[in-house]
Amino acid sequence: MTRAVRRWMTAGAVVALTTGGAACATLGRATFKEPVVTLREFNVTGLGLTGGSVDVVLSVYNPNGYKLDALSMTYQVDVDTIKLGSGALDGRFVVPENDSSLVRLPVRFTYAGLGAAGRSLVTAGTVNYRVRGDFTVSTPLGNFTRPYDRTGRYSSVSGNGR
Repeated sequence: MTRAVRRWMTAGAVVALTTGGAACATLGRATFKEPVVTLREFNVTGLGLTGGSVDVVLSVYNPNGYKLDALSMTYQVDVDTIKLGSGALDGRFVVPENDSSLVRLPVRFTYAGLGAAGRSLVTAGTVNYRVRGDFTVSTPLGNFTRPYDRTGRYSSVSGNGR
């Protein structure tokens, strides 16, 4: 084969691979169902003079027919309208197909501004929450980074969020 024919064949193969890869990625995004993130519980793990720490436990439900291998996750937890804490979880976790996994997030907080939320939890036994961020998962269709944002009401009586 001549050099020109080889160049055209190589260029054609590159175009075909690029187009095919883009089509697969687009199809993968269209068939990917967003995981559902809800607050399951939170446990106070430490208290000090200026603040403390809690472990926030999230339930991550995977509605897809294949496992999700989570590569990373960011989060911000608000109690009522007050930012409790934020951070990033770099440890991997797996959510089986059509199932849930619990993810424990460490959150450090200060007492400033948390009085009203604490009083609501003590007096009414419930408090409004919001948990948001994004996560990156590895799937058979490629890696996806997606935001999540969930609000609900946490009940200390039942020990879970709705």
